[in-house]
Amino acid sequence: MSDDPETARQIEELVADDRPLLVLDVDDVLLEFIRPFPNFLRARGYDLTLASFRLTGNIAETASGRLIEQPEVTALLGDFFDAQADWQCITEGAAEALAGLGDRAEIILLTAMPHRHRAVRRAHLDALGMNYPLLTTEMAKGPAVAKLRGKANRPVVFVDDQPRNLASVRESVADAELIHLMADTSLRAFLPPVPDDVAVVQDWHEAAPKIAVALGL
Repeated sequence: MSDDPETARQIEELVADDRPLLVLDVDDVLLEFIRPFPNFLRARGYDLTLASFRLTGNIAETASGRLIEQPEVTALLGDFFDAQADWQCITEGAAEALAGLGDRAEIILLTAMPHRHRAVRRAHLDALGMNYPLLTTEMAKGPAVAKLRGKANRPVVFVDDQPRNLASVRESVADAELIHLMADTSLRAFLPPVPDDVAVVQDWHEAAPKIAVALGL
């Protein structure tokens, strides 16, 4: 898997750190996504039917019932991320869990979204008091997590709602502790089963102690 050069550039801007490393996805891990997104769509004249774990093929024009194509889905997602401050709030329990780790871990947010949305997301997270470093990537997350770990053989925990991202990190950082967390678990039934070496948690209250143990805190 190849690196995203812009992600690599963002990582190089970080101050070197040797504390245990916690890397978090943002959408549906730190910020609500699948709960507010249907409300956003309805405001724009669309409906979301959650018949599978994908957006394309599940979004229809309310008036005509026409299922919209991938380019239209991408454009709507872009509009949503531009307006995310109006729609996305912190996942229940996340702020408390991260605060509980204090300064004992390096906490990095790694979000899969077009780099052009980084500034808007940064401002929104800051307004919510989530001032942890934010990285965007348009490619696989595994190489980014490996680069974040650096040469120090420090413990790594990676939390994401997407099985493909967990698999990517496993390929790049073999000994990372992987945690599957979904802010809204209603779509979990549509997912393929996660590998046995991934810890599946229901919420942040369950995730917090697992993270602390895995990071040796």
